[in-house]
Amino acid sequence: MRRNTRRRPTGARRATSAAVALILGGAGLVTVNVYASATESGSGSEPDQNNQVLSSAGATIDCPDVGSQLTTVPDAARESVDKELALLDQQITEAYQQLQGQAQAVEQGADVADSEILNPLAEKRTAVIDRIVVAIDAAGERPEGLEALATCTLLAPANETGSGENGDAGGDGQGGEDQNQGGDAGAGDQQGGNGGQIGNGPVAADFADINSVQPSGQSPQDQDNASRGEFVTSCGVNANGLFNSDNVIVAPGVTNGAHHMHDYVGNQANNAFASDDDLANGDTTCEDPGDKSTYYWPVVRLQNGTQEQDAATPGGGIEGNAGEIVTPKQVTLTFVGSPQGEVTAMPRLLRIITGDAKAFVNGNANANASWSCTGFEDRQLKDKYPICPQGSDVVRTFKFQSCWDGANIDSANHRTHVAFADAQGNCPSGFRAIPQLVQRIVYDVDAPSLDDGGRTTPLFALDSFPEQQHKPVTDHGDFINVFDEGLMQEMVDCINSGRQCGAGADPGNGSEEPQEPPASEEPQEPPASEEPQQPPASEEPPQSPTPSADDPSDGQGNEEPGNNGGDNSGDNGGDNGGDQGSEPADEASSDAPVNAEPKVETPSAAPSSHSGSDNEHGSEVGSPVQTPPTAGNDPSAASQTEPQAGGQGGLAATGTQLWPAALGGVFVLAGVVLLLRMRRRQY
Repeated sequence: MRRNTRRRPTGARRATSAAVALILGGAGLVTVNVYASATESGSGSEPDQNNQVLSSAGATIDCPDVGSQLTTVPDAARESVDKELALLDQQITEAYQQLQGQAQAVEQGADVADSEILNPLAEKRTAVIDRIVVAIDAAGERPEGLEALATCTLLAPANETGSGENGDAGGDGQGGEDQNQGGDAGAGDQQGGNGGQIGNGPVAADFADINSVQPSGQSPQDQDNASRGEFVTSCGVNANGLFNSDNVIVAPGVTNGAHHMHDYVGNQANNAFASDDDLANGDTTCEDPGDKSTYYWPVVRLQNGTQEQDAATPGGGIEGNAGEIVTPKQVTLTFVGSPQGEVTAMPRLLRIITGDAKAFVNGNANANASWSCTGFEDRQLKDKYPICPQGSDVVRTFKFQSCWDGANIDSANHRTHVAFADAQGNCPSGFRAIPQLVQRIVYDVDAPSLDDGGRTTPLFALDSFPEQQHKPVTDHGDFINVFDEGLMQEMVDCINSGRQCGAGADPGNGSEEPQEPPASEEPQEPPASEEPQQPPASEEPPQSPTPSADDPSDGQGNEEPGNNGGDNSGDNGGDNGGDQGSEPADEASSDAPVNAEPKVETPSAAPSSHSGSDNEHGSEVGSPVQTPPTAGNDPSAASQTEPQAGGQGGLAATGTQLWPAALGGVFVLAGVVLLLRMRRRQY
């Protein structure tokens, strides 16, 4: 099976450029965009010991999620509370790293974990929770009971097998779908503890053969007035490489608030400091320029020994997220209707999070992971990664909440303003149906070899918070609606009238392989009467063609720094969606080729900074080139109120764009051969 990843020749060194830094002296802020790559050690080789920050899996830390308990926070306290919640996450990260560094001592005595890790952590959390209570009390009603959430516990390695309270996504979850269990994960099930490239997961027990999964149940029955239409938007696969470990929804203004890397498609201005104005004015990778929405999710990595550029930085290797980032083969974004009636327009800047990034320790109340394989999408896994048969690709599906409270674009815990419909498709009382985003992401990765822990064929896993150990149940997706209001109304009308609409809905767009001339045909020669044009003797030999506007590379396989351009995929699927609650169809669209993604042109003038925020794409082309500061192993640098290093082309701007240059070389060689043949005919 092909692997649609950013590949380089084994052992080859990729060019690494320095950071482009724009220092805003008056504000004292520094924006850094890093266009760099790392060195790859081949699949199966040992990772660089200097980057093994988390050296063993073993136990993990379970802390109550304070943010999920805050259902009401006054607007005046929201900013300070968000920053305090991000600090709680950072404290857990630091404690988990400390736990990994003292794994041997912890194994020898539980009192070490209490005295050295858990008790100090509880004290730090108590201070933060007290500040949260004071901030809310000053602006509204004082919250009760938060103090009890300061104490954390240690989960033993026995609880990390993917079954039981913390590993099993049992129950109906928020998505209202059956939670199919994975069956036998194979001989590697006995593999204990560690796993993964740097020893913090995944393990063989996190995988299951898709053939062992039972098909899902029936979809809700459509009523006569059901809204059966679909609106498809095509926004690419993040082939241009926009990554960061921020989360502007959960931790606005906090660098590395997610503690893991995200893929981004759609809006290109998304980082922790993006204001609503930044998003409204940002570039988009979507084919329809009226869709500037932002869609993002944790990256998937191959545990093959590759050292990506983030191997020694927060959000990357320092926090246990290591390996080769895989570019999706296909991303389909489909908005579908309600089986119970018509849908109403989403409000502009509505924020929705689906799934729970902390489900491994939080439990499954908000878990909404769905893993499957092309050709088997009636079978969904919640707490396992799928082992797909040869010729079948891995699929992640997110079905977002489809009910809105009619008033708020966000809520204190980022959940209560939206809800899932029930099993019949009915919204809760006081909520109204909105178009449901069904997000389908396909990866061309080989089934890992579980019997040897992925040494022969590497394991794969999504990025996660460090203590979540890459468990598949922690999968999640994020969406901010930045559709033009007119286009949003078109979407609603389309869905309510039962039509197929949107930039990605044309079945002829991206559904066929590019046509190549038959192998038997010779290149066409000019008529004998025409003199072939010869280049002047003084001219240089023919050069590789200049990249076109549709070619995101610079003709050498490298992305151009400063390009905020898009990654619009021509692969539009069109088969996803269906009625609310049903599984997206797969066979008709799963193997459609992904077209080259047109690049959004960079304005000739450097973008100006937006008031009140610091856009990660705001660095001027031609600004002084500086070497980025070394992150080192200091976890205290992981969450800061400064823009994060990274961004477009910043992590794995590797070999995905080499093929346009290679194709150009082929054309040049063909032209030279044709020229020589015509010259011979003259003589």
